Order: sequence, then structure tokens, then C-alpha cells
Amino acid sequence: MKPVYSETMIDFHTHILPGVDDGSKNLDESLQLLQMEQQQGIDIVVLTPHYYSSQNSPEVFFRRRYQSWRLLRGAWKPGMPRLLLGAEVEFFEGITTLANLQDFCIQRTSLLLLEMPFCSWGERTIRIVEELNGTGGIQIVLAHVERYLSFQGNAQALKRLRQGGILMQINASFFEGWLSKRKALSMLDKGIVHFLGSDCHNLSSRKPNWELVPKAVMQSMEASSRNLLRQYMYR
Repeated sequence: MKPVYSETMIDFHTHILPGVDDGSKNLDESLQLLQMEQQQGIDIVVLTPHYYSSQNSPEVFFRRRYQSWRLLRGAWKPGMPRLLLGAEVEFFEGITTLANLQDFCIQRTSLLLLEMPFCSWGERTIRIVEELNGTGGIQIVLAHVERYLSFQGNAQALKRLRQGGILMQINASFFEGWLSKRKALSMLDKGIVHFLGSDCHNLSSRKPNWELVPKAVMQSMEASSRNLLRQYMYR
């Protein structure tokens, strides 16, 4: 298959699909969000609605996601960012036994965006994630890793997971504020970060915010994230 990624800036984490989760509520809002992404220099938008095992079966989630995907694709116009379908899967006990886990991966790739628990992680949680990475060819990407750092022990756990080959994504909002921005830049310099995402949900409190990210960071991440997408594409 010919690669679809050329010179592109990728928003790896969004909630733009209409009416699927706590993100965009309708098609009009989704189209406005895509327009904002385009104006801020984004070429590819990865659609990653939340999957919570406690709320829906995979079958229900995939059906609702597909219906929303068809609606958005039908309204998509040339010039808008290209769209890749995926999910943000919440970690849960038993995730390693989920038969159709590969179906949650980012479209055309083996990349799975995983949201970790917002607490200190125990050894069992860390081992499950390590086991999950590589199962069925899946490559785990941890969502918004900056949001886990305030919990005791998680910084060391993230280091261990990263050394085990797990990829990391941070949100553009991490660059807001002097101390936070300094931490984000340090993580980038150390090669900890592999993808950037807006994690946008709406047009007000959680809109695309790429203006927070320094241009030099955008330029450097453009090449690295594009190459990673190519690396994990299905041939």
C-alpha cells in the first residue's frame, strides 16, 4: 500500500467525532473543529473517541463510532485535514483478553492509544501494559502522559514503560505556563515524547490549541510523528 503520509502535522488525539463521547456534540461542531485544526496547521486528525468497557461493549462502541464516522466523512470537504479513525481506550482489568483489541488501533496502523488510570499504578497495572504491548502486533501509545506525573511513583513507571518500547503522547496544553512548558521541552529533549495531540473536545473550554506549542517543536515533531506512523502502518 502506498503511504498516505507526506509532509504533515498530525493531531494524534482528538474527540471530534460527533455524538460518540463527551467531545463534539454534533456535526456542525465537528466541522468547525476541523476548520480550526486546518487554520492551525494540522494536516491529519486522528479521531480517538473514548472507549470505556464499563459503558459499552466493543460491538456497541464500533457501531456508534462507524455511524458517526460515516456522517463526518459525508460532510468532509477537500482542504480539510485528512481523517484517521481510532479510539482512546481506557485501561481496565481484563484488557489483555479482549479478542478484538486490534480493531481499536489507529486506522491502517498497529498503534493503540491507551488511557491509564488517574492514580498511582501498582506493579500489576504496569505488567499488564507491558504484556499488552506487542500482543497481536499492537504498539501501545500512552495518552497525555503529563496527566499521570502528579501521582506518586508514576514517573518511574513511565520511564520503565518507555524503556520497554511503549510510546508516549502529550497534549498541546502541556506547553501552557512556564513550569509546564519547561517540563514538556525537557521530555522532548530526552526523546520521551513521540506524538502530540490537542485532546480537543469542543469549541470553548477544550478547543484545538496548537498556538501553545513552539514552532520549533511543531517542526521537529512533524518529521518524527510522520515517520512513526509509516513505521507502524500495515503493509
